[in-house]
Amino acid sequence: MKANLNYTLLCDFYELTMSNGYFQNGLKDRITYFDAFFREVPDGGGFAIAAGLEQVMEYIENLHFSAEDIAFLRQKQIFSEDFLQYLADFHFTGDIYAVPEGTPIFPGEPFLTVKAPAIEAQLLETYLLLTMNHQSLIATKANRIVRAAAGRAVTEFGSRRAQGADGAILGARAAYIGGCVGTACTLSDMLYQVPAGGTMGHSWIQMFPDEYTAFRTYCQMYPQNTILLVDTYNVLKSGIPNAIKAFDEVLKPLGYRPKGIRLDSGDITYLSKKARKMLDEAGYPDCNIVASNSLDEYIIRDLLLQGACVDSFGVGERMITSKSDPVFGGVYKLVAIEDENGTIIPKIKVSENVSKITNPHFKKVYRLYNKKTGKAIADQICVYDERIEENKPLEIFDPNYTWKHKTLNDFTAKELLVPIFKNGKKIYHSPSIQEIRAFCQNQIELLWEEVKRFEYPHRYYVDLSSKLWNIKQSLLAQNEERS
Repeated sequence: MKANLNYTLLCDFYELTMSNGYFQNGLKDRITYFDAFFREVPDGGGFAIAAGLEQVMEYIENLHFSAEDIAFLRQKQIFSEDFLQYLADFHFTGDIYAVPEGTPIFPGEPFLTVKAPAIEAQLLETYLLLTMNHQSLIATKANRIVRAAAGRAVTEFGSRRAQGADGAILGARAAYIGGCVGTACTLSDMLYQVPAGGTMGHSWIQMFPDEYTAFRTYCQMYPQNTILLVDTYNVLKSGIPNAIKAFDEVLKPLGYRPKGIRLDSGDITYLSKKARKMLDEAGYPDCNIVASNSLDEYIIRDLLLQGACVDSFGVGERMITSKSDPVFGGVYKLVAIEDENGTIIPKIKVSENVSKITNPHFKKVYRLYNKKTGKAIADQICVYDERIEENKPLEIFDPNYTWKHKTLNDFTAKELLVPIFKNGKKIYHSPSIQEIRAFCQNQIELLWEEVKRFEYPHRYYVDLSSKLWNIKQSLLAQNEERS
C-alpha cells in the first residue's frame, strides 16, 4: 500500500458519474440530506455499537482531488472539463450529525446524517459506509464476546487473520471500543492507544533445546510480566511442571510472582481445571490461566458453564472477522432535498421488500429513558423540527404494528445525533479511545438484560413520531397513485 494514500477515489464509480450528471444538469448546489442506517443486527443480536466516526472525520477533513486523481479521471473520457475543474477545487462544505462512537444503535434509525450539496454528499457514500460498517461490526462482535466472558478480560488476538492491514489495525480499535482490554497488534497501540501486549509463540519454545530452558530464559528476561505458553508438547506432563519449575527457580528467588500460563489447544475445560489444581498445590493460586484457540461468545459461554478455570481469554479470527456474521449491512440513502427557496422536501425509497422502504425527511433521534430505573425504554425518530417535552405524556407506537402503543409519563429524552461538521468545519471534539470505551460500557448498562440476550433477544422499539409516520404514509400513498 502506498504511504500517505489519498482515499478520495475510494468511491464507487457511479458516485462520480452521478456527480458529473448533477453538475451538468444544474444540481451540484442542490442541498440534499442522506441518512446512514442499518437493517439487521449481526448474529441476530439485540443491538449494535456505532464505531468508526473518528476515521470518517479524518477522511472528510482531508478530502480533495489531487492532480493525479484528475488526470486519471480525464483519461476515462466521460467527464466534462468543467466538472473536472470543479473537482480540482473540491472540499466539503456541508453539515454532518452522528451518534457518538460507542453508542448502542438499532435497525432503521440513522446513526449519521449528511446535509450537503448533492455532489459533496454523494461522494462520501463509500468511504463513510465501509469505515463505519467495518468498525461497528467488530465492536458489536467484540462486545458479545466480552459479555460472554462474564467479567473476565478479553484481548483481541486476530491481526494475522484479519482481512488486510486496516482490518487488523482498525479492527483492534473497534474491538477495544466494544470492551476488549487490549490487542496483540502493536501498530494499533502506537496509532490509537489500544494497549498492546503478548507472551510468546510456540516457536520460542522450539528454538531452545528443551521446554524448561525456554521457560527459564523467558522468566529471566521478563520477570515482571511472565506468562508461559504451556501446550507446545504436553500440557499436564511437561508444560505445567516445567512452568512451575521455572517459577520456583527463577522468579521466586528474584521476588516476582508469575502472571499466568496460556492454553492454546486441547480441551480447555479439562486442562484448565487440572492446571489450576497443579498451580494451587505448587503455591501459585494467583497465577492466571489464559485461554485462546478459535474462541467466540458461544464457546466461551460453554467453557464457563462447564466450570473451566480460565481467568482471561485471547480471541482471534472469530472476532476480528466477525466470522459468524461478517457483514454489517449499513446503507446510505437520500431522504430529503431542498428546493430553490430552502424548503425541505422529503424523499422516500419504496420497495416490495418492506424492510427496504426508507424513513423520509431530515430527522432527529431521541432515546427515551425510565426516570426511576434509568433504563432505555425505546427510541423515537422525529422530524428535525420536533421537540419531545419531558413534562408531558408521550404516546409511542410501533410503526409496523400501529395498534401496539404505550403512553410514557415518567421519562427523560436525549437526542442521539450530535453536530460533527458545520459548514464544512469540524466542530466535534473527539474523545480519547479510553473515554469512548467507557462510554460504550456505560450505555450498554442502560439497556435491559432482555435486549442483551444472544438468542432471541427482546426487540428494542424504534418508533416514528406521529408527524413522521403521517409524512411517510402520505409519500407511500402518492407513490401508489403514480403507479
